[in-house]
Amino acid sequence: MKLYLPLFFVVLVCVLSCNDKLPAISPDVITENTLNDTDDPAIWINPNNASKSIVFGTDKETNGAIYAFDLDGKIIEDKTIRNIQRPNNVDVEYGFQLNDSTTVDILVFTEREKQQIRLFSVPDMKPLDNGGFQVFEDETSLENKLPMGVSLYKSTKDGAVYAIVGRKTGPGDNYLYQYELQSDSVGVKSNLVRKFGKFSGKKEIEALAVDDELGYVYYSDEQHCIRKYYAEPSMGNKELGCFGGEFFKEDIEGIAIAVQSNGEGSIIVSDQQKGQFNIFSRKDNSFVKAVNLSTLETDGCDVVTMPLNRTFPNGLFVAMNDEKNFYFYDLGKLGLQ
Repeated sequence: MKLYLPLFFVVLVCVLSCNDKLPAISPDVITENTLNDTDDPAIWINPNNASKSIVFGTDKETNGAIYAFDLDGKIIEDKTIRNIQRPNNVDVEYGFQLNDSTTVDILVFTEREKQQIRLFSVPDMKPLDNGGFQVFEDETSLENKLPMGVSLYKSTKDGAVYAIVGRKTGPGDNYLYQYELQSDSVGVKSNLVRKFGKFSGKKEIEALAVDDELGYVYYSDEQHCIRKYYAEPSMGNKELGCFGGEFFKEDIEGIAIAVQSNGEGSIIVSDQQKGQFNIFSRKDNSFVKAVNLSTLETDGCDVVTMPLNRTFPNGLFVAMNDEKNFYFYDLGKLGLQ
C-alpha cells in the first residue's frame, strides 16, 4: 500500500491544480496579426457612428507601429502609424482644445527608444507634436529616461489635458511625470507640472489608467500592488491606496476602468502569469471576482461601456494576447453587473 501512496498524492495535487483555472470565456473577435509584439490597446469611440469606432494597438519593436483595427479586427492601414521606435502604451482622449474654435480627439503613445511621447489627432491621424515630446529630461541616466506607460487625463476642473508617463526603471518615489498638453498659435507643447508616485523596487511599473470622472490615476507596481493617486496636480501627491496585490499570482499588468453612472463601475486588471483578470470595485476598490478570458500573457487592456454594434451591444473589452494580436469581447461576457 505504501508503494501507491505517493502516486495518489501526485494525482490529487494534479486534480486540484487543474481545477484552479476558471472556466474560459472566448473572444467575439480576434484581430489580424501585427508584425512583431502586441502590447497595449486603446479604444476610440466614433461620435458620429459608434460602429465605425477604432481600436488602436501598439506593436512593440524598433520597427514598431500603432495599428488601427475596425470592430471586425481588420487592420485599417490608412489609420496605422508605422516606423515607430518601440512604442509601449497608448491612450486616447476626447475634446482637446487645439485653438479657440477647434477641438480634436487625440491619441498619445510612448516611443521608448527615442525617450519621448507622440501625439496625433484622431481619426485623421495627423501629428500634433512636431516629432515628439521628450520626457524625463532632468534624469542623467538613460535607463531612467525610457518611457513605457502613458495615460491621458482631462480635468473636470478646467478642461486641461495631461499625459501621465511612467518608465522602464526609476526611483522609489516620483516614478511618474505629469505633463500638461497646451496648444497655442505655434502648435502643441508639453509642460512638466508634477512628479509623483511610489515604487516598491520589485520589478517595474508599466500599466497606467486614469478615471477622468472621479479624478484618480491607478498604476500597477507589478509585484506589489495597484497604486492610486489623485490625477489633478493641485490635489497633491499623497498616495490614496495600495491594494489588490494578494489576488495576483505574480505580475500585475494592464488596467482598464469600466465607467458606470453614480461612481459605479469596475477596475479590470490583468493577472498576467495566471492568465486571468481580477475585477475590483470602482467605488471602493474592493475585490469582486476573477475571470478567465482565454488570453496568454496579457499586458494591456481597455474598455468602453456604451453599445457599439450588434457584436458589442453591451460595450467592448479589449485585451492584448501574446500571439501578435488582440482579443475583443462584448462587455456583457464579463458579468460586471
